[in-house]
Amino acid sequence: MRTEVQIFVADGPLPDWDSTEEEIDRRVLQLDAITKPVTTEEAHALAASFGPDDCYGVGWTLIHLIETAPGPLPVIPRPSAEAPTWDVPWRRWHRHYGQEPDDEVSS
Repeated sequence: MRTEVQIFVADGPLPDWDSTEEEIDRRVLQLDAITKPVTTEEAHALAASFGPDDCYGVGWTLIHLIETAPGPLPVIPRPSAEAPTWDVPWRRWHRHYGQEPDDEVSS
């Protein structure tokens, strides 16, 4: 796994809307340092970085980066009601595997 991905993943989930502008900018710079495409391994590691909301759109950048991987998309847990943003990739990625979004998924 590339160093840029390791650094991003090591910082944990994306911050929420209440975070400081500096923190969000720092995470954007980290994400921008990751060149496309990512490997399947990197995509799976990055999928653990979703935060409680879309972090002013930064989460969507993360989604699009993950979707550049050549291999299978990561299986992510179904988002809670407090994180409706992540319901979109959850549904799209489950359809990728031929599952209906309401199907149970095992990791």
